[in-house]
Amino acid sequence: MTRTLGIELPLICGAMYPCSNPELVAAVSEAGAIGIVQPLSLTYVHGYDFREGLRHVRSLTRKPIGVNLIVEQSSRKYLARVQQWLDIALEEQVPFLVTALGNPRWVVDRAAPAGVTVYHDVTERKWAEKALDGGVDGFICVNNAAGGHAGRRSAQQLLDEVGPLGKPLVCAGGIGDANRFREVLAMGYAGAQLGTRFIASEECSAHDDYKQAVVRAQATDIVLTEKISGVPVSVISTPYIERTGTHAGPLARWLLRQPRTRHFMRALYSLQSIWRLKRTAGRAQNYRDIYQAGKSVSGIDSVRPVAAIVAEFAAVLRQES
Repeated sequence: MTRTLGIELPLICGAMYPCSNPELVAAVSEAGAIGIVQPLSLTYVHGYDFREGLRHVRSLTRKPIGVNLIVEQSSRKYLARVQQWLDIALEEQVPFLVTALGNPRWVVDRAAPAGVTVYHDVTERKWAEKALDGGVDGFICVNNAAGGHAGRRSAQQLLDEVGPLGKPLVCAGGIGDANRFREVLAMGYAGAQLGTRFIASEECSAHDDYKQAVVRAQATDIVLTEKISGVPVSVISTPYIERTGTHAGPLARWLLRQPRTRHFMRALYSLQSIWRLKRTAGRAQNYRDIYQAGKSVSGIDSVRPVAAIVAEFAAVLRQES
C-alpha cells in the first residue's frame, strides 16, 4: 500500500462531509500519510471550484493526495457531477481514488490506464466481490465502529470475509489511538483509515464545539440515527438527538423501502443532510447539535496538530521494526 501510493505510513485520513477542509487534507499528506479530498466539502462547504481546490491543496503539499467519489446511481444530476470530478482529478494527476456506494467499474476503466490506484468502501463481502469484478486495487473495510455510515460487521469479521479476495485491506472504524492502529496491523490489515481522530485536530476547520464533543465522548455515547440520510449514521448523542429520536417516521421508512420511491427519498434525505451538516460543522448549534463520529472517540483525549497525530502512529511502526 505504501509503495503503491508513494506514502510513508499506511494511514488514510478518510473523506468527511463536511469536515475535509483543504488544510486538513494537505496536512495529513505532508505528515507522511495520505489525505482524501471530499468533493462536496471542497466545493459546497469551503467554496472552491473543484479544480482550483485541488490546486490549492497541492500548493500546501507536494505529497500524494486522494479523491473520494460516491458512485451511487440515485441521482443522474449528481452522477454527472461525479463524472466531471473524475475527469478533473485525472487531469490534475491525482494518484488515488476511493469509491463508495455503487459499482466502481466505470471509474476503474477511466483510472487504470492513467496508473491511478482505486480502493472501494465495503461493509461486507458481497459488495467487495462486485467491486473486485470491477477491477479495484484494494478495499476500505468499514466496520461497525466507524463514524458516519458505519457497517454491521466487526473489523475481524470483515478481515475474515474480504481477506480471501487477495487485495490490500484498510481497516476503517474504531481507530482513535496508536495502540488500536498497532492491533489492526497485527490482525492483517494493510493500513488504517481515520476520520474522527482528525476532526479533533488543529488543522480541521470544524467548530471547536464539534471538536470538544469528540474529545469528551466515549464509545457508549455513539448512537445510530436514521434521520440524517435515511439509513443509520453514527453520531454523538446530544440533547437534540435524544429529543428528536433516531428513527425515521413510519411513512418515510415505508417510502425508503419501495422501489418507485426509495431513490427519491434517498435524494431528499441527502439534500437535507448536506445542508444540516454544513451548518453543524461551521458554527455552534447549542441544542441542535448533530456531530458525526465513530466509536474511536474513546481513544481521543485532546485536539492536537495533525503532524503530532501522524507521528504518534508512525512511532508504532518504528517500534515494531
